[in-house]
Amino acid sequence: MDYRRTVLVTGGSGFIGSHLVCRLVNAQPEWKIINLDNLDYCCSPRSLESVQHRDNYTFIRGDVCNAKLVKRIFSSNRINVVFHLAAKTHVESSFMSPSSFRQVNIDGTRVMLAAALLAPHQPERFIYVSTDEVYGQGLDQEFDENSPVQPSNPYSTTKAAAEFLVRSYWDKYKFPVIITRSNNVYGPRQYTEKVIPRFLTLLEMNKKCTIQGTLPKSRHFLFVDDAVRAFLLLLDKGAVGEVYNIGSVDEIPIVQLARDLVKMVTSCFYIIWLWRACGHVTLLNIHQVKNVPDSELNDWLEFVPDRPQVELRYPIKSEKLQQLGWRSEVTWTEGLTRTVKWYQENPDFWPCPIDVETSEDKLGNASV
Repeated sequence: MDYRRTVLVTGGSGFIGSHLVCRLVNAQPEWKIINLDNLDYCCSPRSLESVQHRDNYTFIRGDVCNAKLVKRIFSSNRINVVFHLAAKTHVESSFMSPSSFRQVNIDGTRVMLAAALLAPHQPERFIYVSTDEVYGQGLDQEFDENSPVQPSNPYSTTKAAAEFLVRSYWDKYKFPVIITRSNNVYGPRQYTEKVIPRFLTLLEMNKKCTIQGTLPKSRHFLFVDDAVRAFLLLLDKGAVGEVYNIGSVDEIPIVQLARDLVKMVTSCFYIIWLWRACGHVTLLNIHQVKNVPDSELNDWLEFVPDRPQVELRYPIKSEKLQQLGWRSEVTWTEGLTRTVKWYQENPDFWPCPIDVETSEDKLGNASV
């Protein structure tokens, strides 16, 4: 079949990437969708089960840092569009292993840009998915796309550096790049190191939600469907060489998030799973917890030591994107309800990430 367009998505088996791939495969049957992903720990082939046998979907297992592989993909396919999402994103891990973040987030982006620029058929769009964290902390101000970049942890520093690389290809070659910076994206299939699925995992194990520090941290949460709609709108209407914020109006204090999740899930049945070394999922037990009254919500919260550098909030303005017609459509209540429901219906989607004996050590720090 001759496809009208070929789209390459890096990191397409990850949380946001898999939602983007599924949307593209289903909505654009006349487009060929190629997913390049190395299936790191936070990715699951199950995220793409619904499209894996579709004619217009191709999966390539590989690393964006593999220059030979990436060059071969561009030389053997007429790539029209690149969505570059492949990245390491866990802030805690970036302090422990900054070199791996540099390799994937910076060098991987360099490899992708170089191969795309020199491809026999140069892409029409190269959309680089970045983060609001490049702005640094905003206490009494909202950041727009012209605000200075002031990253404050190894993860956001590598994303900012990659942005400069992307921008340099526009400045020097007029290579058609677009950069996006979004708030905290959440929804079904997100790996358990992020704050919402982490709290849900702890509650599923009848454990407390662990919160870093006692400072009043909050985050703006954006449902994954709204993020995907923004990417597709920018593909259609975004101006090359530009940066676009993808922001949410839903700023939620992390303590409030934990309390809301306690109230939402403690009236339901839980299934606790243990991932054995032999690779089998074994049912430990089923139990039910009655509704927790408001007076007892704090009993389900535990404050743990903060990480080395913590930003209290990341407020961003999205007027530039809104002028193209984008608005977030999924409310916080709807999005959180859908997310909780998915995790309750899919308790074995992710292998249990911990040993029971060391659960507090490994689950103590939720990335927000």
